[in-house]
Amino acid sequence: MSFNVKFWGVRGSIACPSPQHIGFGGNTSCVEVNAGGERLIFDAGTGLKGLGEAMVQEEGGSAYILLSHTHWDHINGFPFFTPAYMPNFKLKVMAGHVRHEGGILKLFRGQMAQPFFPIPLEAMQSDMVFEDFTSGEEIVINDQVIVKTAALHHPNGATGYRVEYKGRAVCYVTDTEHIPGETNENVVELIRDADLVIYDCTYTEEEFVSKVGWGHSTWEEGIRLCKLANARMMAIFHHDPSHTDDVMEQIERNARNEWNGAIVAREQMKITIV
Repeated sequence: MSFNVKFWGVRGSIACPSPQHIGFGGNTSCVEVNAGGERLIFDAGTGLKGLGEAMVQEEGGSAYILLSHTHWDHINGFPFFTPAYMPNFKLKVMAGHVRHEGGILKLFRGQMAQPFFPIPLEAMQSDMVFEDFTSGEEIVINDQVIVKTAALHHPNGATGYRVEYKGRAVCYVTDTEHIPGETNENVVELIRDADLVIYDCTYTEEEFVSKVGWGHSTWEEGIRLCKLANARMMAIFHHDPSHTDDVMEQIERNARNEWNGAIVAREQMKITIV
């Protein structure tokens, strides 16, 4: 059975539908991981709409949506996720940071309540379950697929994930802010020996100086952490909306010069873990 990753949304903060954002993509965070036939969807940004449209052709089916957090750019694709309206589809939505806010069901119902959205959550006819956990807990998908979690440093909280399948590992680590001169041991342990780390690289080191407290990191810090953790590959992710294709191409060149394990995530990019 395969273990692969597909990027449906790679942008951070706000979707960017412009000619200057075509090469890398303008949709916000949504990453599909298929591990031995289990579909795990990380975040429900605007990229989720395209994934849902691709899934409509399937008869029935099931998926997990695992949320890093619930800021707008990571959840506003959910009302447009077509499989959630299909009675023969099974869906579990999970979050690790909002029990104290009343739980993920309350928050998702709220974003689809009037006057924010015209169609209520109850219009979704799939076999849908919402489940809260606490960051740091382990999620057992089946006897071959395990998801480990860790708390991240981000306003209002966030969760990082590590999917393990047949001795391989893919990590999803966004949104997270590093502290210069310190090492986030939560992140290092989560990504240790991983085959692929999808990491929040919203800013460059030069930009980060004026963005402290905004909850994001840099590609330079991501490479440093991946080297410390002996990770094999890092996907630069959560691109800042001001980073046009030209800017992203320069970031790609700089990161590749720094470490040949670095790549830049693009919409529709697919990576097979072997």
